[in-house]
Amino acid sequence: MNFNHFDESGHAIMVDVSAKQPTMRTAVAEAVVRMSPELLAAINSGGVAKGDVLGVARLAGIMAAKKTCDLIPLSHPLAIHNVTVDFEQGSVPGQLTVKCKVRALERTGVEMEAMTGAALAALTVYDMCKGSDKSITIGEISLLFKEGGKSGVYRREEA
Repeated sequence: MNFNHFDESGHAIMVDVSAKQPTMRTAVAEAVVRMSPELLAAINSGGVAKGDVLGVARLAGIMAAKKTCDLIPLSHPLAIHNVTVDFEQGSVPGQLTVKCKVRALERTGVEMEAMTGAALAALTVYDMCKGSDKSITIGEISLLFKEGGKSGVYRREEA
């Protein structure tokens, strides 16, 4: 593994990816939002005062993925071709999972864009619902999948 992220003086630098060939890159990340089951029901029924929580959060996640290079120091600006943000409600009452998928034909991966999209969509859910419940928590922001580039495919193993 090459950790050449520093110059001779020890200063952080952006990794030079100019010699790499572009390949199709895909990454999927998630963030878990926990709230009361009653609040999640209100989100689903459109009963939150600020409006369409999931619609606004989806848009925020897409915008965040596209702006990752402005938010994460030393990340590369990428020409993103596709971003999707989806929401899943599993068997745990009051738990909403945000999933963000990013695709791009690029020289470097899109993992940070997917993680940023998932995180900002989750934060937007909190922002739109904090008037109803300030005890909402956001956790487990993680990379689930990535493919493309020299390192190949990564799939997170279930714990």
